[in-house]
Amino acid sequence: MQLSCGELHNLSELILSCVNSITNMALYKNAVTDPELKAMIEAHFPVHVQDYNMKVKFVKEATAPTEKLNVPVLSKVLQDFTKAPVATIPVTPRTDIQQLNDREIATGYLLTLKRAGREYAWSAMEASNPELREFLKDAFTMSCNHAYEVWQWMVKNGFYALSPAPQTEIDTIGSIFNLVQQ
Repeated sequence: MQLSCGELHNLSELILSCVNSITNMALYKNAVTDPELKAMIEAHFPVHVQDYNMKVKFVKEATAPTEKLNVPVLSKVLQDFTKAPVATIPVTPRTDIQQLNDREIATGYLLTLKRAGREYAWSAMEASNPELREFLKDAFTMSCNHAYEVWQWMVKNGFYALSPAPQTEIDTIGSIFNLVQQ
């Protein structure tokens, strides 16, 4: 399988991103104290390794991997998707630390997943090879669904703010747009 220059360079950046993700996840698995967050990271870890290996195969073997990326289903934990079940806990960056706390681990992991998701989406839109494009779309969904799971954990624990939009603002925006008659 021949890659275009753009595909090769995007894959190179995505592979390097995976090196970072996997390395950080290995650190997080050993530092996290919350059992639910630890189990989540441990469950996600092999999928990120699989994702990394598949990208390396695209480059090294010049063929599309025969396996399909293990894309997780979207897990829905929160009962209300507009309000946090607990108050958000204020945070101040720590400037002298020896070990990350669970909030810092979840935040680092969430931001890594969000950035990776954006890069997968962009690379998928730029890919001319249909097999590579499908793989990158799956990798985006994997990152998106993992990020959603981490985000829900953060909301449940008061580490991420979530509040409903004011009804007046919803009404104002809703009044701007009209449906197209079909």
